[in-house]
Amino acid sequence: MKIGELSRRTGVSTRLLRYYEEQGLISPARSANTYREYDEADVAQVERAVGLVRAGLPTRLAKVVLDLERTQDEDLAASCPRTVAEMLADELQGLDARIACLTASRATIHDFLVRTSHAADVLEATRPTS
Repeated sequence: MKIGELSRRTGVSTRLLRYYEEQGLISPARSANTYREYDEADVAQVERAVGLVRAGLPTRLAKVVLDLERTQDEDLAASCPRTVAEMLADELQGLDARIACLTASRATIHDFLVRTSHAADVLEATRPTS
């Protein structure tokens, strides 16, 4: 698929898709005429990248996480530079803090909604589907 179709499928603008490519978050194939070509794996990769960025990871760390998810190579873990490990540890602390904040906010909102006359209808609509 071309970049416009990927944009429609993921809800991500073509401009942002090009930026993600510049940052190394996605790596589309190129056709003979140099057009970007995407497949289903790219759709999933964009969705994962968007999730990481929306969760607050800077793109440089999102790239590291995506790269780590793609490989289970033990040599990579053993050869991880200390600076990368420290960056990831700092980000992990930040994620834990944001999760704690979001969890507290979620509990407050949930508790308030439970006390409203619309609780059953509103809360049913927010339940994740499996």
